[in-house]
Formats: sequence, structure tokens, C-alpha cells
Amino acid sequence: MDKLLYLECKSGISGDMTVGALLDLGADQQVLRKALASLPLSGYTVEISRVKKAGLDCCDFLVRLDAEHENHDHDMDYLYGFAKNQAAPEAPEGEGHQYGNHGHHHGHDHEHQEGGAETHAHHHHHAHRGLREVLDILAQGELTEGAHALAVKIFTILGEAEAKAHGTTLEEVHFHEVGAVDSIVDIAAAAVCLDNLGIRDVVIPVLHEGTGSVRCAHGILPIPVPAVANIAAAHHLPLHIMPFAGEYVTPTGAAIAAAIRTRSQLPETFTVARVGLGAGKREQAMPSLLRAMVLEVPEEPVPAPWEEDTIWKLETNLDDCTGEALGHVMDQLLSAGARDVQYAPVYMKKNRPGWLVTVLCKEAERTGLEALLFAETTTIGIRRSRMERSILERQSQMAETSLGPVAVKAVQVPVVDIEGSVTGETETRLYPEYDAIAGLCRSTGRSYQAVWKQVLGELAPAPKKEE
Repeated sequence: MDKLLYLECKSGISGDMTVGALLDLGADQQVLRKALASLPLSGYTVEISRVKKAGLDCCDFLVRLDAEHENHDHDMDYLYGFAKNQAAPEAPEGEGHQYGNHGHHHGHDHEHQEGGAETHAHHHHHAHRGLREVLDILAQGELTEGAHALAVKIFTILGEAEAKAHGTTLEEVHFHEVGAVDSIVDIAAAAVCLDNLGIRDVVIPVLHEGTGSVRCAHGILPIPVPAVANIAAAHHLPLHIMPFAGEYVTPTGAAIAAAIRTRSQLPETFTVARVGLGAGKREQAMPSLLRAMVLEVPEEPVPAPWEEDTIWKLETNLDDCTGEALGHVMDQLLSAGARDVQYAPVYMKKNRPGWLVTVLCKEAERTGLEALLFAETTTIGIRRSRMERSILERQSQMAETSLGPVAVKAVQVPVVDIEGSVTGETETRLYPEYDAIAGLCRSTGRSYQAVWKQVLGELAPAPKKEE
């Protein structure tokens, strides 16, 4: 049974929300802590706890920076303080207000090219790392091959989006917030958790984003911010704009989604094996949480190696029609396109012996064959039913034998394994035509059974040699 990871991004997506959801799904905390400790980074601690979001129990992954490395990216006043004079939508009870200084940024990850003046006095310490420096940090850590490759992929996606936004190259682009310690940890942690869960197939149908503006290192930018818009464009990520002010999709979240997304649609049927909820730090109109589910999808059945179609069965009972008439009508029915004609003896009302006449045909011939039955027999009524059938692939061929050429049907027969399951493979069987066998009997003077057995023996495939 296949397993899929489904990320339901109804409240957007960010780095810490992703890590929290994956930990809640069962990613190993000790494996994560060991991997993060191996990175040549300092000035932070990792806290993993349980929090409530909209009354739901969620896993919270927090990278807590020391005073030297603090970049105030959790400061809601910094992100939205410019909009305090605007009317903000009311948040659900217990979720706080949209623009308040008691909230936390849930992404830590607005990245922008080096250059530009700082726009907030608190942002006195920024690590302006280039992509090469970030990749060097990842290379020095004790990450598995899979986790390292995924982390590199995520940062490369971010770098390409930033380079496009700022008109520079991937080699020259420098990150602001994403080059900071907490963002590097978030991305590395997401890669480690995904690798630890061992799921490679990920369904992300759509990312839900908000409206308005947000303050970044280079000023106030529209939502979605340029990096998110560029990632969505480059990697065909569907966006849905919600009627709520605020940023819900962060560049790191968009980059993670672009890096791991393998499917855009949920399977038609599935079962939910596990559910994980990851908490964000913002308190906005929509509660910042990311739901992740491990889905179990039934394996697709092996396609049947035969054709399926429909056929009509025509039936009528006769007790007052002569044998000569029935013999004549059979020839006519077959000549007119009937696939088969059968007579079976039956006992009818008033203890009369009679015949059940059965005709098999396709839709195109049905009306003409019914007319023949009415015209050539004594029937005054015909029953019909439409039936489904399975047909093996077949071809008419000529086969050479020691008695001469024989017309055969080459039929593709399905191969069944020891458990009785269809494997999807076929083997060819050759069935001699009656007229061909009868002709050999006349030409050789031998009996039908003798000719039949000899021809079948020569047509049978040779047994396979054991290797």
C-alpha cells in the first residue's frame, strides 16, 4: 500500500509550521536535535512544546535566538505596525488581534538581496550570507544524504526566487533574514524530519495566502511578497487569496512546498494513517496551523489483460417449428452477423417438448437478427438482455505442421500467480480451427482424434529450460 504525505495549507505554510507538523506526525526528535547540533551554528536553542491553536493541540517548533543573534522577526509591530491606523479584521476569540505587539512571526524568513537601508531600529544584527556560505554550513553538518540534498534544494529554490526579484544571479544573491540562524535551522530541520519519515510522495493542492502588505528588510512589500510570487510562478504552485489581511505563506514555506510537492491532487480514495498539526507564531484572523496527514492509498489493481465490452443475448422458445426450419434460420442468423447461435431442448407448457433458441450479437446487428427470427420461425416474442463480457485478445494465423499448414487462433491467455492473482502478463495459446483439422483428415485419411492430437502436440510451446 502506497503512502503519501498531504499538507493542508488552509492557513498558509512556513518553516516552523512545517517542522512542527512533521514532528507531530512522528519524526524523531532525537534524530533532529543531533542533526541540528552538528551544524556549525551558535546563538540559538530549540524548543519543542505543545500549544493550542483554535482550541486544537499542536506541536510548536521554536528556534529561540540569544540577544546577539536576535533579529526581531517575531515582532508583529515591526511586520504590521505601519498599518495600526487601519481597521483590522477581528480575530477569533482567543486568537489575539491581527496587528499587535503580543504576536510572533511564524516564518522567520523574509529574505532579500543585500543592499538597501534598514527600516527598523531593532534590526541591528543581520547575517548577510550568500548561498555558497549557507551550503557550506549544511555540508559541514552530519545530515543524511537525503536530508542534505533536500535542504540544498530548498535553499536553491529560495536563491533563484531572490535573484529574480533583485535582478542578480544565483551566485551573487545574498540573503537577509533567510541567511539568519533561525531560518537556516528551520530549513535544515524540515529536511531532516521529511527524510526521517521516509515519505517521498507529497500532495499539496493549494497554498492559502492573505492580502495587504508586510514590512521586510527593504521596506513595505505587497502580499504575496516577491519571493513567494516568484516561487509560485517557477514551480506552478497554486495560490488561493483569502479575504484576510496578513502574510500566511512565507518564502521558506513556499520553497519547502515547491521542493517536496510531487502531486497536486488527492487520490480518489485513501485512509488517514496519522495526523500532525504544526503551530505558527502569528495570531491572525486565520489560526496559524499546518495540518499534515500520512495517507495510505490502496494499490492500483493490475490491469486485466483482456478487453471488456457488451453483447446482446436474444432468446425465444419454440414448440411448433420444424427442425428443417431451425437449421435454415441458424445459417441465416450467422450469415447476418450473429456471434453465436444455440439450440437447447426444453419442456414447455402443456408438456410440449420444444427448443430454446439463443442468439448472441452486437448492438448494430440486433434489430436485423430479431427481424430474421420473426420472419423465419414461428415465434411471436423475443426476449433480450444486454450483458457485459470479457474477451481475450486473439488473431487468426497459419501454423506449419508436419501434416501441412493449419489455420489457428492465437489467443493471449492471462498468467495467474500461485495465489490466483493476475500478474498482467500473458502467454500465447494456439487453437486449431475445425475446418483445418477436418481438411487434414480428408487429405491424410486419418481419424479426427489422431490428427487433432498430433497438431496440438506440434503447436504446444517447448518447455523452458532451467537456468
